Amino acid sequence: MKRFIIILCVLLIGNISLSADFEQNIPQEVNQPIITGGIEFDWLEINQSDRDAIIDKHKNELFTDDTVYKYAKKDFREMNKDFLKDKDYQRHYMLVINNVKETDDENLCGFYKGKLLISYAIQYKNDLRKVYYYDVLGNLRYVDNMSENYPNFPYSSKQYRVNGTLAGAIHFESHDLQYVFNNNKSFKGVWYKDKMFNNKAKQIMTRTNW
Repeated sequence: MKRFIIILCVLLIGNISLSADFEQNIPQEVNQPIITGGIEFDWLEINQSDRDAIIDKHKNELFTDDTVYKYAKKDFREMNKDFLKDKDYQRHYMLVINNVKETDDENLCGFYKGKLLISYAIQYKNDLRKVYYYDVLGNLRYVDNMSENYPNFPYSSKQYRVNGTLAGAIHFESHDLQYVFNNNKSFKGVWYKDKMFNNKAKQIMTRTNW
């Protein structure tokens, strides 16, 4: 469940209209490399050429010749025809606003502006490699597709808008460490736990749902 929450938080970074779970923060100095689960997080210590090399490595892994940047809208809707409308949106709405994160069949997560729920996500347990994001009226907005090795690290995920266009991609190195890219292959930042750093090692964002 915790891994699912991280996926949701990371993948909605670029979608300000859907999520208010992220806030700007003042950069904090880190003097020593951080080790997490056997993986050393030394983004703030290494030189710029090394950071650029890591970014290029993960960008090339995520954006291959097989990457689909845009499905035909008709085809994408046909692929997700059973999920275009959440027929149980009233039940899911009540579950989410009452902070229910899991049922027998689903993982759930809500996204808020202030105290107002503006969207929610569902990961069905019979297909954990998909996450569906809905507005509060149950209309599909985004779909996340995880790579075949999910939930084993490392894995990747690509998010598509309901019109079939790619919204972004992420390399999940570990529970604590994720590299986030926009749909144009530009690097958005690297998450370490609750903090995101840009390519210059400047802290640019925090998340509250880590």
